[in-house]
Amino acid sequence: MITSHTADQNWPLWPLLPLYPYGQRQTLCREILPSQLWVFEQLQGVLYVAVPIRMTVVRLQRGGLLVYAPIAPTRECRRQLQALENRYGAVQHIVLPTSSGLEHKVFVGPFARAFPSATIWVAPDQWSFPLRLPLHWLGIPRDRTRFLADAQGELVEEFEWARLGPIDLGPGPFEEIALFHRPSRSLLLTDTLIAIQPEPPAIAQIDPWPLLFHSRDRVDQTWKDTPALRRQGWQRTVLFSLYFRPSALEVTSLWQSVKEAGQAPERSRRAYWGLYPFHWKADWQQSFQKLPAAGTPFVAPILQELILSQAPKATLAWVDHICQWPFEQIVPCHFEAPIAAGPDAVRQAFAFLRDRTQPFPEADLELLHNLDRQLQQRGITPPRSQESEIKTGSQR
Repeated sequence: MITSHTADQNWPLWPLLPLYPYGQRQTLCREILPSQLWVFEQLQGVLYVAVPIRMTVVRLQRGGLLVYAPIAPTRECRRQLQALENRYGAVQHIVLPTSSGLEHKVFVGPFARAFPSATIWVAPDQWSFPLRLPLHWLGIPRDRTRFLADAQGELVEEFEWARLGPIDLGPGPFEEIALFHRPSRSLLLTDTLIAIQPEPPAIAQIDPWPLLFHSRDRVDQTWKDTPALRRQGWQRTVLFSLYFRPSALEVTSLWQSVKEAGQAPERSRRAYWGLYPFHWKADWQQSFQKLPAAGTPFVAPILQELILSQAPKATLAWVDHICQWPFEQIVPCHFEAPIAAGPDAVRQAFAFLRDRTQPFPEADLELLHNLDRQLQQRGITPPRSQESEIKTGSQR
């Protein structure tokens, strides 16, 4: 189950954002459209809840490449991208399409240094926490950086873009830049839409350890590597990442977890010394089955509950804008890609803001609702207006 790592996959700057897999990141490059569109994928997460993080590379008609949402520029990643440069020309543009996504922002400075001729385009209203620091203090070169708000018609002629936000979150605003590539009819997004498949993606199966870690119902189960258990571990990873604590999960106390660790058949450091503070209910798969069907784009519950419901009118105006573009596929930065979907599917994904109902089960959303209330009570996020309230209740 343990794969070998090489110096090409080393990521020495992992302490800037200490997420799994820390200092070793494997990169998988896939061609989405022949000689036109590629995705580069790595894994990233917390406590083995590891999901794909993705950058998209587009071949420009006048030569060269555009990079949307950079990932960790390991030697392996750079080598794969340089192979495209050798065929199609140098990286001309690097786009940071979010103001709040640290998991995307942290890679822009190192990526810019790796490709010193590229212009850096960033979403406006950038911020950092706990201190507001200028972009060049975050490693993003000042002399090559431009804000997308100043770039209408200037980025690259075969693209159109639209900004969602700023949406006030308290510590800083949420913004996302959607990019439409006309020649390939592709809509590039960061976090606003995702789609889920029941089978684990290829990048997650290179090293199946995180999948197998979460495939167990209890701590005393033996570790096995089978396709069925990989699938089970992936579906539970999805539930963790969407809900934090789905209703099918029982979290044990620290004392009970320490006591049960002695029963674990695997107690290595990599297995957290046997700690596994989860008990999965027998009907856990019902939570996964209530998610939108495979390949259907939807808005993640975390984004619905904590962010977009703060500004439904602005979000719907942005949706109306991007749905004027004739895209035929969506390439988001997480989970499945590409998603074969057009404007009608995107409008449907955001319908919860129009009809004011919540498409996910209330039981699975309990932790997110509690978190939302606590953030408002403590003054961290602004209070909801009546216009922004979403009624609960599944449509399923």
